Amino acid sequence: MKKWIALILALAGAAWGFQKWRALPPQSATGENSSHPATALIETRNINFAVTAAGDIGPSEQVSVRPEINGKILKLPVDLGDTVKKDAVLFTLDDQDLQTTRSFKQTQIQGAKLQVEKARRDFARSQQLFAEKLVSEELFEDTRTIYELSKNSLEAAEKDLHLVEYQLTKTQILAPFDCTVLTRPVSMGQAVSGSAGFNSGTEVLTIADLNQMIVNAHVNQADVTRLTTGQEVGIQIDSVPGLKIKGTVERIAPQAAIKNGVKGYAARILIKEIDPRVRPGMTANISVPVSSSPNSVSAPLAAVFTEQGERYVYVQKPGGDEFEKRTVRVGISDYDYAEILEGLQSGEVVSLVDRATKGTGPTGVKPAPKAAGATTNAAPRTASSS
Repeated sequence: MKKWIALILALAGAAWGFQKWRALPPQSATGENSSHPATALIETRNINFAVTAAGDIGPSEQVSVRPEINGKILKLPVDLGDTVKKDAVLFTLDDQDLQTTRSFKQTQIQGAKLQVEKARRDFARSQQLFAEKLVSEELFEDTRTIYELSKNSLEAAEKDLHLVEYQLTKTQILAPFDCTVLTRPVSMGQAVSGSAGFNSGTEVLTIADLNQMIVNAHVNQADVTRLTTGQEVGIQIDSVPGLKIKGTVERIAPQAAIKNGVKGYAARILIKEIDPRVRPGMTANISVPVSSSPNSVSAPLAAVFTEQGERYVYVQKPGGDEFEKRTVRVGISDYDYAEILEGLQSGEVVSLVDRATKGTGPTGVKPAPKAAGATTNAAPRTASSS
């Protein structure tokens, strides 16, 4: 019997709760009961529009050091991270075989010179005898040919010697500029191939000038027209929190490229002041100021609506119960606010929902159209006046 009484009481409570729920007033169409504000106050503020992009830091000058000739590493005085001055020795190849070859070529030249001298004397004697008609013309021409061939042999031997001496100058590799050693994939005693050989030679070192650093950025095609060479750039380094440095736009690629599925243009940003904590390979975020409007009458982007090219807002009338639609002229915008050139004054209240479509959404208000100046997954654009 007690179970039946408890069941009757539970059903009566549920019926009473349902009636109370139905008696509650519907949620306000303006969103007063929502956790998000439905209105905003028009105020003056500074609006700054900037083009943003991400990139990687790297040295402006980086060289893969490879020998020009084949050989074996004899000396390798530098290692990873070493700072090297210009014209300092980076590495030296073993030149013993070349020294032996040079001695052999020098001996060949001495013998060739003796052959030339002997052939010259024979030719001079044959020429005199031929003039006196004591030898035949055939013998005279043979001595001339031998003399010319001996001179050719001497010239070839001298060229061979010059080649060996040139190769000897390539056994010692010097730093082309003040640099830092980034990589050293080989060790002393290892055989390496010259750059004229297979696979463009063996990479012995990678060096770079870390006193001149750049940011290689990928700028969205919608923003690249706002960039010009010489513009000042703000740079933030992800790996060094709080570090902000300056740079300038040095170059902008004329041809578009696709990176991470986004079409854009490569831009090279020259870093003005090098912080010792900044290293090649770090990720940087750049910000290029494009336009600004100080102390301008501003409205939230969510309050500005567009219909058939017309920009408008809903302004709260005195008393606070009704709103009027008002056309506005928009200037520049940032991520949150748009500059209002005409149509609003500081201190007025505007609606953040589209009053013309209220009552059609799940909460009594249809979701508002995209606000003027707002873009999806992209930086805000400069709004054109209308």
